[in-house]
This record gives sequence, structure tokens and C-alpha cells, in this order.
Amino acid sequence: MTTSLPLVRTEKQGRVGIVTIDRPDRKNALNLQVKQELVAAFQHFEADDQVACLVLTGAGGFFVAGTDIVEMSDMRPTDHVLLETDQVFRVLKGLSKPVIAAVEGYALGGGCELALACDIVIAAEGASFGQPEIRVGIMPGAGGTQRLLRAAGSYKTLLWTLTGERIPASAFHAANLVSDLVPDGKALERAVAVAAQIADAPPLAVRAIREVVRFGGDASLDAGLALERRAFERLFDSDDQKEGMRAFMEKRKPKFEGR
Repeated sequence: MTTSLPLVRTEKQGRVGIVTIDRPDRKNALNLQVKQELVAAFQHFEADDQVACLVLTGAGGFFVAGTDIVEMSDMRPTDHVLLETDQVFRVLKGLSKPVIAAVEGYALGGGCELALACDIVIAAEGASFGQPEIRVGIMPGAGGTQRLLRAAGSYKTLLWTLTGERIPASAFHAANLVSDLVPDGKALERAVAVAAQIADAPPLAVRAIREVVRFGGDASLDAGLALERRAFERLFDSDDQKEGMRAFMEKRKPKFEGR
């Protein structure tokens, strides 16, 4: 089933929820309306027990060309606070279900930050990323500098953010910012396939893995290992652990129920 808001479309394929930004005349630039509709789409799928994994993409051969500069040009600091211009990034980060970005064309500025806020990024070989905010007198403000820093290091981050240059998907892949490169036109197909595979996995284990990867990235190795071990041990209280191991020994497909 497919449902549509004016600028965002949602559909379900099995247990995968697909969110498509559909503003091709502006290369899917993020204005307040798009952001609000994305929040509604994310919250809709978060509440849907039949959806286990999400895919975020853009229509018209583009992911997101950036934040809408025309709309943003006259904003004051308090406007950003009152309008919660960062809400979509906070909601996306707080989802309990994995989100995969399927990137074709451009993922620039806020679009790059939106992709980097996802758990997995699948990019077409011809896609390009970038944080060009410096060219209009500002800087990344929704995680661009910090996520680049943690994956690519300070030298790449400063090169890319201080010049505002476009970065080929291959360079983002080499810098561990893209999970997988696919031929042009195949990003959505690959993302949905990965999402379907994750949707078939035991939900408690999926959640545990996401949590220890997120929190472990900012912890010491010893602290990260402790987090991992505790999460590993807790899964032995789950029905899914019993079912998974029993199915393995019986040479059959397991039926996970998230308990």
C-alpha cells in the first residue's frame, strides 16, 4: 500500500517501510514542509508493528540536494529554535528501527546530514555527497561536522567542510561513510533487499547490536566491550535465542517473534 503526503510518499514492501521525498522540481531540497512530513512518516512507521526496517530515499534520481536556501535565508536564531528545524534529525536518530538511506544523485548539505543520520547508507556509484554550507556563509548544523569527524577524521572533515566541495560516493565509501556502492539506479533496490534481510532477523538482537554500536563508538574499548558483553548475555533470556539455536540444530528456518 502506498500513501502520499504532498511532498513525501510512504509505502510498505513486506516488513519494510519506504519513505520517499518527492519534490523533484527542487531536487528534494529540505524545506519545513518536507521536514514535517518526514517526521510524520517516520513516526507512522515507528508505530507500525508490521514494519521492522525503513528505507529513506528521494524521487527523480536525487536523494536531497540540500536545505532550502530560499526559505532559510531570512531566519534568525530563534526561528530555528521555535520552528524546530532540527526535529527531523532528532526523530530519525531516535527511531527504534534501523533506517537505510538509498542515495542516487546528490546528498548535499542537509541531505548529506540526513543520509549520515541513518544506520546504513547505500549509494549509487555516480552519486555525490558534500557539506557546501560554507559557500553561503554558514556551516553544517545537523551533524555534518561531527559524523564526518568520527568516521573520516579531522583532516578529511576539514578539507570537505572548509572547501564545500562535492565528494564522489567512492571517496565517501573509502572513508567509511557509505556502507555499499551499487550501479547507478540500483540504490533503492539494494537498500530494500538489505532492509528485508534485517526485517527477518531477530528484533531483540537487531536492537541490541544497534545500541552497542552507537554507544560503543564514543566509549573506550574496554567500556565498549563491557556494553557488548552485557547485551550478549541478556539475549540468552530471549525466546528468539532458543528458537534460533534450535532451528540451526534442526536445519530449518527460525521463526523469530521479538521475545
